[in-house]
Amino acid sequence: MSPSTPPQPGKKSQAARAALQSLRPADLRGAARLATQATAGVARIAEGVHRSVLDTLGLPGAATPGRTRGITGLVYQSIHGVTHWVDVGVQAALRRLEPTLERAGMGAQTAPSPEREALLSALNGVMGDRLAADANPLALPMELRQHGHALDLAALRASGKATGKVLLLVHGLCMNDLQWQRAGHDHGAHLAQALGYTPVYLRYNTGQHTSTNGQALAERLEALLQDWPVPVQELSVLAHSMGGLVVRAACHSAATAGQRWPAALRHMVFLGTPHHGAPLERAGHWVDVLLDSTPYSRPFARLGQLRSAGITDLRYGHVLDADWQGRDRFRRSPDTRTPLPLPAGVACYTVAATLAARRSPLAERLVGDGLVPLRSALGLHDDPARCLAFAKPHQYLTFGTGHLDLLSDAGVAQKIVHWLQGVQASATNAP
Repeated sequence: MSPSTPPQPGKKSQAARAALQSLRPADLRGAARLATQATAGVARIAEGVHRSVLDTLGLPGAATPGRTRGITGLVYQSIHGVTHWVDVGVQAALRRLEPTLERAGMGAQTAPSPEREALLSALNGVMGDRLAADANPLALPMELRQHGHALDLAALRASGKATGKVLLLVHGLCMNDLQWQRAGHDHGAHLAQALGYTPVYLRYNTGQHTSTNGQALAERLEALLQDWPVPVQELSVLAHSMGGLVVRAACHSAATAGQRWPAALRHMVFLGTPHHGAPLERAGHWVDVLLDSTPYSRPFARLGQLRSAGITDLRYGHVLDADWQGRDRFRRSPDTRTPLPLPAGVACYTVAATLAARRSPLAERLVGDGLVPLRSALGLHDDPARCLAFAKPHQYLTFGTGHLDLLSDAGVAQKIVHWLQGVQASATNAP
C-alpha cells in the first residue's frame, strides 16, 4: 500500500478491537493507580523545591523534612488529600465496571500478547517492588510457564511429553518468558530437541530484590519436582543476566531451608550474569548523589529513586538478604556483600560477551556486552575471596556480541549443548 492510499474501512476498528482484547480489565485499575501516584509524587517534588527556597530565606518549615507549613502547607495537604480520595473513587468505580468491560470483549484474547507482556515486564523491572507493595494489579506474580501460559502439570502428564530431564530457564531484568524467543531461536526449544529436556520458563517480577525472588523460586522448584509427572533424573538451569543472581539466591535459600530439589540439580549455565554488578546501575546511583548535592536539586532525587530494588541490587550483584537489609539502597556505600561461592556439587558454566572484536583491558572493564562487564560475567574480582570458581573449560567468551544477542547466538547455543551433554570445552575457547 502506498502512502497515498487511504486506509481500508474497518482497519482502525479491527486494531482497536485487538488492543481491547489484549488488555485485562484490571489493567485499567493499575494504570489509574499509577496516574494518581504520579500526581502525588509531582506534588511532593514541588513542595520540596518550595521548602528549599524558604530555607534559604530562613523561614521555618513543618516538623516533617521537605514539607511546608501555613497556607502553603494547607494547599499541598489539600492536593495530597484530593488525590487520595480520587484514587479511592476511581478504583472503586473501575472495580464495579470490570464485569461490563469483560462482556464488552476486554481481555477476550486468550493467547498471550507479546506486546502487553513486554510492557508489563519493563514496568515491573523499573518499579515492580512498588507495584507489589501497593498490590497494584500490574504487578507480575512469579509463575512457572510453558508457551506463554501457566504450567499445567496435569495437561503435561496427559500429553506424555514430560521427560525426566527438566530445564529451567530464568530471564533477566525487565524481560519475560516469551523473550527467550529471539531472532527465530529459543535456547529452551533447541535443548529440548537436541538433548531431550523438557523446558520450563520462569516469569517473575524483576523489580523485587533478587534474594526475595530467589526464595520464592526455591519454594516453587521444591513443589515442581515433587509433582513432576515422571521421576526426575536431572534438573538443569539456564539463566540470563539478572536471572543468574536469582538462581544463586534460590540455591542458597534451598540449602538453608533443607529443601530437596538441589539434589537433582546437575548443571547451571549463566549467560551474561552480572555476578559482581553492572556499571549502568552505578551510573544511576551517581545521579542520586549529584541530585542530592544541592538544596534546589535535592527534591528531584526522588526521580532517580524510582529505580526498583531489583535494579539497585545490580550495583554490586546482591544475592543474599544480608547484602541489602538494614541499608539505604540509594546511599553511596562500598561493596559489603557476603561472599557466596557457587553451589557445591553442581557443574557451573558461564558465558561472557564483549562488543569488542578482541580482548583488551579497557574493553573488559568498560565495554563488556554493553550492559555487563566481562570480568563481572566471568565471576572475576580484584578480591580473591569474591571470585567465583568457574573452571577454565567452563568459561566461554564470544566477541562482537551484545547482551541480548546471547539469547540467539549460534556459537553460544552450540556451547551450551556441548556442556550439558558432557563434552569438555576446548581450551582454545577458554579466555
